[in-house]
Parts: sequence; C-alpha cells; structure tokens
Amino acid sequence: MSPWSAATPGMPIDAIDTPSLVLDLDAFDRNGALMSEWLSACDLRLRPHAKSHKTPEIARRQLAAGAVGICCQKVSEAAVFVDAGIGDILITNQVVGPAKLARLAALAGRARIGVLVDHPDQVRPLAHAVTAAGTAIDVYIEVNVGGRCGIGVGEGLVSLARMVGECARLKLAGLQVYHGPAQHMRDAQERAAAIVKAGEAARAAQRLIQEAGLPCPLVTGAGTGTFWHERDSGIWGELQPGSYIFMDRDYADNRRGEADPRFEHALFVLTTVMSRPSPDRAIVDAGLKASSVDSGMPVVWQRPELRYLKASDEHGVIDCSSAPAVALGDRLMLVPGHCDPTVNLYDEMIAVRGGIVESIWPISARGAAL
Repeated sequence: MSPWSAATPGMPIDAIDTPSLVLDLDAFDRNGALMSEWLSACDLRLRPHAKSHKTPEIARRQLAAGAVGICCQKVSEAAVFVDAGIGDILITNQVVGPAKLARLAALAGRARIGVLVDHPDQVRPLAHAVTAAGTAIDVYIEVNVGGRCGIGVGEGLVSLARMVGECARLKLAGLQVYHGPAQHMRDAQERAAAIVKAGEAARAAQRLIQEAGLPCPLVTGAGTGTFWHERDSGIWGELQPGSYIFMDRDYADNRRGEADPRFEHALFVLTTVMSRPSPDRAIVDAGLKASSVDSGMPVVWQRPELRYLKASDEHGVIDCSSAPAVALGDRLMLVPGHCDPTVNLYDEMIAVRGGIVESIWPISARGAAL
C-alpha cells in the first residue's frame, strides 16, 4: 500500500495524483438506476457480482438499491465482505482443499453463504467441513453451458443433487447457469442465441432434478452482456451482472441491438503525460501496473485522435500523430479494457462528482485470491 493517498475529498479532479483509479459517481448512479429500471417489472432477484469492484462501499450501495446479496469468486474475497457487514454472499466457484473449506464453513456461521459444486468429490469434504463447524451452507449445482466448470445435463446431475440433499447441513438451493463466453460475443444475435441454448440446458436440468423428487427452486446466473435475455427467458430467477456499474472498453465493443440497455463508462484510470520523445508519441505514467490489458488496450476517453498503443510496467505509449498539441503534464482519462483485473491493481477508488473528489473508497478485497 502506498504511504500517500492520491487525493483528498474536496479537491478538483485535476489535482489527483496519477496514475489513479477514478469513479464518476454520476455515471455510476445512472448505471445502477438503469439496471433497477430493467428489472423493475420482473419478479427477479439481483445479486451483483462483487469481483468487479471488490469494494464494500459499492456492495452496500447495491444492497440499498434492492440487491438481495452479492456474488464473490473466492473465499478470501467473501471474507472481506462478511467483515464489512454483507450478510448474503454466493461464491460462484467450486471450493477445494481443507483450508479453504474450513474457512468457508466458518464464514457460514456469520452470514448466509452459498457455493457451487459440479462433482461428488466436492460434496463430501464440503459436508464434513460444515458438520465440523456446526454451520450450514447453500449449494448450487453448476451446469456447464460455457465450456468452463459445470456438469452436463444427464443422470449424473440427479445423482449429484441427491447426494447434496442427503447432507443435513447442505441445502440444495438450485442451479448456477452462467454463460461466460456469451458476455463478449460481439454480435447481438449471437449472444441472444447462446442464452437461448443455455436456457434450454437450465430448464432440462431443473426438470430432471424436480422429476426425481428433489427441490430445485432457483436458477441463478447471467452477466452484463446478456442479462436481459436471461430476464426474459422465464427460467432464471436471479441475475448476477457485475461490470454494468463500470462498463469497460471490452463490453463497449459489443454491438448492441436497438432495444439493448446502454450503460455508461464510469470507471477510469487517470494518467499524466510524462514524456514526449517524438512528435507522434506521448508516454503516460499508466502501464501494465495501472490498467489490465488482458482484454486489449485501454482507450483514451473522449479523445479519438489519441490511441493507446502498448504498455510496459510503468509506461503507456500513446500515438498522438493526429494531436501534436499533447504536452507534458497533460491529464488523460483511460477507459480500461477489462475493469475487474484493473480494479484489483489499486488500493483505493477515488469517487468524483462534478469534477470534485467526493470520497475515497478502500478496495478492501483486492488481491484476495485464496
């Protein structure tokens, strides 16, 4: 952690030290309101994914706006939010290993905790851990629709559900059905078709479990790139979008249908031009340690004549051949290619409204990888 904060409340955005992670609160609030509007006419639960922001203050605001709880991806990440008073967390991942399971079972004594399984060998040690801890946990069976984790729709699914149901301290809470690759399919019709197929698998899996006389009350899943398709399917009862509050460059690259929701960019990396080695290049102080490039380079906000070409550890190279007026000390706002790993690079998020720093939020779950 840095010995200095990049900002203090009340200062203008131009005085923030760089590189810094900046949140436009007005755009953030509008994104949250838009999500509420899209779900207002539906009897669906919103459980936003906190791996996007890793920030308890944002989780509290999402709960205040009507979310039933949050999702986390790691046990250690969930522990940070439980410590912050968040009382309902679904870990959208399989948890393997005695140390992790013991921590998970202990967390279930302080908050309502859910977890995913997709194999019998995950169920037995999970049941042992919660029995030893004297706690109980919600279990969701993950159905494989995106080519990552999950079990296929077949007899093995029923056997797994029955195994969960036979454990007194495990509650069979439903299915996790999340199509990750569909979130970034560029064509709107391709995304819609992928969710139709995922919905067919979800419905078939739910029917198999219920026909076996077992409960399967909820299908949960969905993401920022497709949630309105899951909303309209009649299958999902809970939605898990996360990036909608920020909107990174990669999501913005999706081609939208006319009726699709349009969220705004709210998360930025503020950077300073630190060198002008040639007329066509500027070097900024935001490189690989300031903005994740796993989904491609960031873009320069509202400066289409500038192009972020490449990054090294502490430097970003900007093509400014069409903008020779770029000078040393100029401030640029970058829209990160992928918000989740970019947030994980910072200790704090600087929340700005109307060009003035309103508050500074600790990113308390950053680096929580266990």
